[in-house]
Amino acid sequence: MATGDGMTRTIRSILLIYLLYTITGCNRTDSFEKLIESNNKFDLAIVNANIIDGTGAPSYKGDILISEEQIAFIGKVNLDKIDVSKTIDANGKIVSPGFIDAHAHASPPYDSSYTNFLANGVTTILIGQDGRQPGILREVVWMNIEAWMDTISILPLELNVATLAGHATLRYLAGVPNDSVASEDQIIVMQSELEKTLELGAFGISTGLEYVPGMYATTEELQALAKVVGADDGIMMSHMRNEDDDVIEASFNELFSLGEFCKVHVSHLKVVYGKGAERGADILRILSEARDRGIRVTADAYPYTASYTGVGILFPSWCKTPEQFEEVKKTRRAELEDFLLKRVIKRNGPEAMLFGSGDYSGKTLADVAKEENRTYVEVLMDLGPFGGSGAHFIMDEELQDVIIADQEIMIASDGSPRILHPRGYGTNARMIERYVLDKGSLMLEQAIYKMTGLPAKTIKLEDRGTLEVGKIADILIFDPNEVQEKATYDDPYQISLGFDNVIIN
Repeated sequence: MATGDGMTRTIRSILLIYLLYTITGCNRTDSFEKLIESNNKFDLAIVNANIIDGTGAPSYKGDILISEEQIAFIGKVNLDKIDVSKTIDANGKIVSPGFIDAHAHASPPYDSSYTNFLANGVTTILIGQDGRQPGILREVVWMNIEAWMDTISILPLELNVATLAGHATLRYLAGVPNDSVASEDQIIVMQSELEKTLELGAFGISTGLEYVPGMYATTEELQALAKVVGADDGIMMSHMRNEDDDVIEASFNELFSLGEFCKVHVSHLKVVYGKGAERGADILRILSEARDRGIRVTADAYPYTASYTGVGILFPSWCKTPEQFEEVKKTRRAELEDFLLKRVIKRNGPEAMLFGSGDYSGKTLADVAKEENRTYVEVLMDLGPFGGSGAHFIMDEELQDVIIADQEIMIASDGSPRILHPRGYGTNARMIERYVLDKGSLMLEQAIYKMTGLPAKTIKLEDRGTLEVGKIADILIFDPNEVQEKATYDDPYQISLGFDNVIIN
């Protein structure tokens, strides 16, 4: 039971949901009789549905008619008066918008299947994340975004794909060396390339400021790009410079400074080393206070306590590139070894790093060290900062649960068809199974809003994300009690169950 401030927040949530209900109710009052005066032929009828429309409003009973790729009607349908190609009886089931994964990793046309997303009810993914814009085809990086867009536009993709421009890619196009500060002329080139990418249909830009080469970007460089994004009313989605508990507020402040020029977004919000619900509330307060100051800041998170990234996250800022590593081994080896020893201990020890690529895939750093009769520092020294990727168990569940439950935080997987982490195959199912049914920390309407209407509003997908007349028919039909996350860290490629009817376009 909520008490004090918790009770106030609960009452406000109920009032907000009621208000949304009354506002969106107008979508259901259009006359069926008036509709069929001009058209009585439809492609699909979904009848007897419990509709959750993606706005956060309460569910309601109704029918939906679809014509071509759009929702033509929501209300009470008389099937005897229309000609419909297919009818689905959704009695006892939920009908909602398709989920929008606003932070996903995929490489069309290189990836051949997106079953992992579809089985989670995802109908749209936003790629080009962490500073890397698509795409990869047989190990060839296409730097011409127009050629890539032309190619995927004619492919029979299984779901909708949207993209961001990549900050790291822009640096490459401008000829900025990996470990260098961009010159004024190079920044102008980056701005020009960004403008082209936005004109071609990118929804904004992504940055990976904890990685090479994003970590070498200055405030001036980032502000120059933020101004271009703002002029296009796009969004800057950022893997911030550092997610560690003792410096995360400095990372927020850097992002907020860019928020003076465009909408900004915290990718995969987490607090490395942070502990407890109170710290989670602190983080949400920082974001809320920024919004109160006029900063248009949003965030996403995934419902797991392990991240997934390269081994380079364990190495210091002065040893991130292959060139730096070779030099450090010659001149600062003891210093690096001492750093790695302490870094791994701080990150919960070698048992907390599970390799997901390379020869050690499926083993922890501790396993490898034991099998090879070496220290984990010796293993890392052999691997170097580009020695593979893996899951890092460095987040606190109590803290992350507070973040996950907040209505301003959308849910995104940060997953792909290929990474060895359950988030790529289980995120959305986990949200319903764990946070709605098991924990009860979210109502189903709230959880669906965080996976549909909220991401659509954030990235300006104006024709998707909610069930409204005229919007694209990306629709799920499911029984929440049958939804199951099957993916695990030991076997992350198990598809989720329960989302049996996924309608796209």
